[in-house]
Amino acid sequence: MFEKYFTERIKKTPSSFIREILKVTQNPEIISFAGGLPNPISFPQEELKISMNRIADKYGAKIYQYSTTMGLDSLRQFIVDRYKKIWNMDITVDNVIITTGSQQALDLIGKVIVNEGDSVLVEKPSYLGLLQAFCVYGANYVTAKLNDDGLDIEDLKNTLKTYKPKIAYLIPNFQNPTGITYTLENRKKIFDVIKDEDMLLVQDDPYGELRFEEGERIPYIGMNLSEKNIYLGSFSKIVTPGMRLGYIIANKELIKMLETAKQAADLHSNIFGQYLISDYLHNNDLDKHIEKIKHLYKTQANAMVSAMEEYFPSNVKFTRPKGGMFTWVTLEEGKDVMKLFDEAIKRKVAFVPGHPFYVNPLNVNTLRLNYTNADSSTIRTGIEHLADAIKQL
Repeated sequence: MFEKYFTERIKKTPSSFIREILKVTQNPEIISFAGGLPNPISFPQEELKISMNRIADKYGAKIYQYSTTMGLDSLRQFIVDRYKKIWNMDITVDNVIITTGSQQALDLIGKVIVNEGDSVLVEKPSYLGLLQAFCVYGANYVTAKLNDDGLDIEDLKNTLKTYKPKIAYLIPNFQNPTGITYTLENRKKIFDVIKDEDMLLVQDDPYGELRFEEGERIPYIGMNLSEKNIYLGSFSKIVTPGMRLGYIIANKELIKMLETAKQAADLHSNIFGQYLISDYLHNNDLDKHIEKIKHLYKTQANAMVSAMEEYFPSNVKFTRPKGGMFTWVTLEEGKDVMKLFDEAIKRKVAFVPGHPFYVNPLNVNTLRLNYTNADSSTIRTGIEHLADAIKQL
């Protein structure tokens, strides 16, 4: 009855596959590897409680009032200082806008940059939240496939030559869904290919701080070398996701347009959350806290990889992440991952089938597993049950 009132763009936009799957996992008997959920034991709850009391005493009514669209100055300054410290990035607070999580950052970029029919380059596979966000604005997705070391350079060249995309969206660190990280050599090759292209580059980095294997963090692609670079970050994975705070770093001209788009969307992000996170960051050792998270996730990732090595059939392949939250499993060619999902649910295990991570999903034999939201014992049990489901196929 109501369909005649809906816009064509919303009718073309798929619902979130993961959100639908998470409804299934509400059953407490289900072992879920489906969500991208940080482990609740990593949340600094006591420190945040102290910060809540402190901002209430210090700022009074300000923490409950309307605020500016760009975001709290002290929080933006913390971001500036951190990027200068880690990357020596030449930015000011005018290059930073606070968003309601990285998901709003994607929506705002789509709203400001993507016209109906514009080509958008994404990885194959790519983050399903991006595929949903830009779909609303009529994006024409084009892809470059992923290898173990990052983007396939020849595929990238061919895609650029054929489609001339307006914008590219990449996740170089512990990519969602595959868990892989682009090597330094691969990043240099990507930059050599794209540096003369008339194209914006979005580098989404929600997991970059979560490197739990030895080795230094790898610089961004063409960092500080181009006004065309846009960086996305988030406090969801390193402090708490419930406050829904992320940010965009970009050139001032683009930031101004994003500010206008955000004014039309929500006026400003949760100001109580901004005061709270800013106070926490300025009164605690964030690096020390991140080290605890990295140790936790390394233990959980090792438990999952070890269990897969033990229980999975030899023809099932999987990535071995060095950070982040996910591993990517590839079944034998020709296997139907949706049939596996049904078998796994019977055994009370859930995962995300690979379909929503592809632009044109055909004959999908891949799946994503999350290891951060279950303890090692539960992970081992879940993988054993999943292995039984795989063997049933």
